[in-house]
Amino acid sequence: MRLVIDGIDLTTLAIPFYVLFMALELLSLRFFPDPVEQGYTVKDTATSLTMGIGSIVCNLGWGLVTVAAVAGVHALAPWHIASSLTGWLVLFVAYDFFYYWEHRANHRVRILWASHVVHHSSRHYNLSTALRQTWTGVGNTIFLLPLALVGFPSYMIFATAAMNLLYQFWIHTERIATMWRPIEFVMNTPSHHRVHHGSNQGYLDKNYGGVFIVFDRLFRSFEPEGEPVEYGLTKNIGTFNPLRVAAHEYAAIARDVRGAAGWRARFGYVLRGPGWSPASPVPATAVTV
Repeated sequence: MRLVIDGIDLTTLAIPFYVLFMALELLSLRFFPDPVEQGYTVKDTATSLTMGIGSIVCNLGWGLVTVAAVAGVHALAPWHIASSLTGWLVLFVAYDFFYYWEHRANHRVRILWASHVVHHSSRHYNLSTALRQTWTGVGNTIFLLPLALVGFPSYMIFATAAMNLLYQFWIHTERIATMWRPIEFVMNTPSHHRVHHGSNQGYLDKNYGGVFIVFDRLFRSFEPEGEPVEYGLTKNIGTFNPLRVAAHEYAAIARDVRGAAGWRARFGYVLRGPGWSPASPVPATAVTV
């Protein structure tokens, strides 16, 4: 979603900083290489950047839908919360709580996964991976509505969303191993998020947090980094074509729905977990195509 606060497009404002830090990461890899790290490749990075630019353009429409929905629900709220330090702090934590469940749903509901899978499609892990974003993100709007319903105004919600998104940029790196123990316990860090991007069996569907990792600890989806991470999907798509990256899972859902025997199976292919089939009713782990 394009994040516009008081007429200022925060997504666009952040682009020079994204470029700067990617350049610094690239230079650090050049002068201080680590054979274990994946680093950058031209095709993969170009695809990630293309997906990021496409996300800004395509999500103009989705963003308008989201803004209208949040504003409409806020108008129905029984009370309105004014801007204050306490209000901002509560919202910052509350937003990450709902982000956790949004992110978890993106891995557990196939039609949502069809959008989110874009972000997991790279077999590399660097700052450019953070920019590999969906072109079809309207399904996540529903997770903002409870914040509006309890009285937080739209500008506070979208500003908090921007801060949450900006925080997540720097954790997409292999350059940082682990951090001070209290930070690792409370906050989402590069180590925790590498696990989330792993296709290793033990890493699937773990570490959903945005800024904080405490919700994963509370709801038993936390996994510490141990074995080397294999990035990407359990079945990689084998293409750098942005259109295929954006739409391949939607196409796979359409094929499964067309071939399904009965409406129960059709709904299952759309609303169950990725990898579900009538012959295997227990949903498979989420990072799959």
